[in-house]
Amino acid sequence: MDKNIPYKTYLNENEIPTKWYNLRADMKNKPAPLLNPGTLQPMTAEELSGVFCSELVKQELDNDTKYFDIPEEIQNFYKMYRPSPLVRAYCLEKALDTPAHIYYKFEGNNTSGSHKLNSAIAQAYYAKKQGLKGVTTETGAGQWGTALSMACSYFGLECKVYMVKVSYEQKPFRREVMRTYGASVTPSPSDTTNVGRKILAEHPGTTGSLGCAISEAVEVATTSEGYRYVLGSVLNQVVLHQSIIGLESKIAFDKIGVKPDVIIGCAGGGSNLGGLIAPFMGEKLRGEADYRIVAVEPASCPSFTRGKFAYDFCDTGMVCPLAKMYTLGSGFIPSPNHAGGLRYHGMSSILSQLYHDKLMEAVSVEQTAVFDAATQFARVEGILPAPESSHAIRVAIDEALKCKETGEEKNIFFGLTGTGYFDMVAYQKYNDGEMTDYIPTDDDLAVGFAGLPKTDL
Repeated sequence: MDKNIPYKTYLNENEIPTKWYNLRADMKNKPAPLLNPGTLQPMTAEELSGVFCSELVKQELDNDTKYFDIPEEIQNFYKMYRPSPLVRAYCLEKALDTPAHIYYKFEGNNTSGSHKLNSAIAQAYYAKKQGLKGVTTETGAGQWGTALSMACSYFGLECKVYMVKVSYEQKPFRREVMRTYGASVTPSPSDTTNVGRKILAEHPGTTGSLGCAISEAVEVATTSEGYRYVLGSVLNQVVLHQSIIGLESKIAFDKIGVKPDVIIGCAGGGSNLGGLIAPFMGEKLRGEADYRIVAVEPASCPSFTRGKFAYDFCDTGMVCPLAKMYTLGSGFIPSPNHAGGLRYHGMSSILSQLYHDKLMEAVSVEQTAVFDAATQFARVEGILPAPESSHAIRVAIDEALKCKETGEEKNIFFGLTGTGYFDMVAYQKYNDGEMTDYIPTDDDLAVGFAGLPKTDL
């Protein structure tokens, strides 16, 4: 053990950032604007305000303001579970016999079990401030729905969650946590909405997708008085709120005099990865430092590594705005594996632009290899990781083993976004040797690509 580097580095309350960092302000090539699905013209603030809270619309559209003040009420809520620790994985390093130094930022130390609460409390705050009755949302593995139900309970808001059907069935206890906090939870696609009934008619027996759940949640929000829709990933506003992760990480690294060489994060919609890398990517964009940044996605839903950079609908029902992103097509239905919240068909426009500009890398990994890494990590580090986080663990271990071969003492940093205590069905299948890998064929992907909208942008 390096006596100069503690196992865990904590900030004190006075060091928790009081501003969110807007990565777009430092981007030379800004993310493309959202398009109106009817006119294919950039969405205006007035149009977006019919779906999202007004203050969040301002954050969504602002490409130039570098820092946004975190309201005091949100700061106070953050203090219930922040700062989160920066951990040196000494035991994992020893098990791998690697000269690499491995660090992770642990975001699982709150009841929702993940980083999602950082944005959920912000979005609930702005909904309450606007005088709304409640909000609707979708959730994949359940972390976002859990976080939002907690945040809505705190502010006395109603919360309606549409949960991807396969996760609803695989993770009943995650569902019950949401209900305990007062949310209603509906498996998606459902027969409670027009778009849900349409999807069920076209795809009988479908296990659902985030795109399906988004469509249902948006329909309910736009047809229910006093409601707005909130989203747990992908959007610019969410990446903004999640920058608290990277900002804390940067301060902690500076305190111990360490600079990461490789930064690794799992990527589904992009909120965790975007928040983790934000200040480091900002330094890279400004020419102040350089980092190797790696996005890790499931081989079963490879938006970055096999997707197209194009405008696409954010939802399967094609009622949401179009975003320019790396996408597999809004009609792509991923296999019902255990990638959890990483089953979205597209990726954040911010991250998509950065990847397109070759400012970051992306790799895809198969789920058995992911659970190999999750199990190895759990046995030596004492934390049972979520399947999503375990994608980043897989690549962190791979990078550490490369250092073992070369003798390099690189500083490897990854985001541990949540805990896996509601993912025991997946762990059971892995432990019983019943877990299999699925990789979509080119023909499978072609079906999704064929549905991409035609635009001139």
